[in-house]
Amino acid sequence: MNAAVTVDEFADLSPSVKHFISRTQKLYIDGRWVESASGKTFDSIDPASERVICKVAEGDREDVDRAVRAAHKAFYDSEWSRSIPTARESLLLKWADLVEANADMLAELESLDNGKLVMYAKMIDVPASVQLIRYYAGWATKIEGTTANVSIPIPNTEFHAFTLRQPIGVVGQIIPWNFPLVMAALKLAPALACGCTSVLKPAE
Repeated sequence: MNAAVTVDEFADLSPSVKHFISRTQKLYIDGRWVESASGKTFDSIDPASERVICKVAEGDREDVDRAVRAAHKAFYDSEWSRSIPTARESLLLKWADLVEANADMLAELESLDNGKLVMYAKMIDVPASVQLIRYYAGWATKIEGTTANVSIPIPNTEFHAFTLRQPIGVVGQIIPWNFPLVMAALKLAPALACGCTSVLKPAE
């Protein structure tokens, strides 16, 4: 079993990344960072060196239920699902700007998390994530219904047929280990652009 390490063993990391991995990572549920219901944690391992990066809250069935209840409440009781498209677009664009502004830190964390070179994460993962979020932000204002001429031969009658696209509810999302940042953007951005809420499970 891997022994616990100190942040000093990651001397080559930037101060912001050292600070991030110096604390136990929690679950984000109902707008707050919380410990798992069981209080259990597991070691996040750097696959390139097999060093322990940090401790992470170990979510189980109760935590999933908590997250789903919170997402369900956020969908039905908050203004999110009823928000105007430009509001969703604006929020997604702010998210993209934050990812872009923290590119160096995120690239280092991606490298620690799955073993890829920091250079590749900075060249591919972070820019691709920013582009995906901005792309789906644009879709928030372009999700429209359609009307159709109905050909039903009933004398002296008129029909009006249309489709109306609406948020469907809570979206469950699972992302793989190889491109965690990109896949999180690819899953979350379209769901949020449509007015849905999400429960996302990253790879261990």
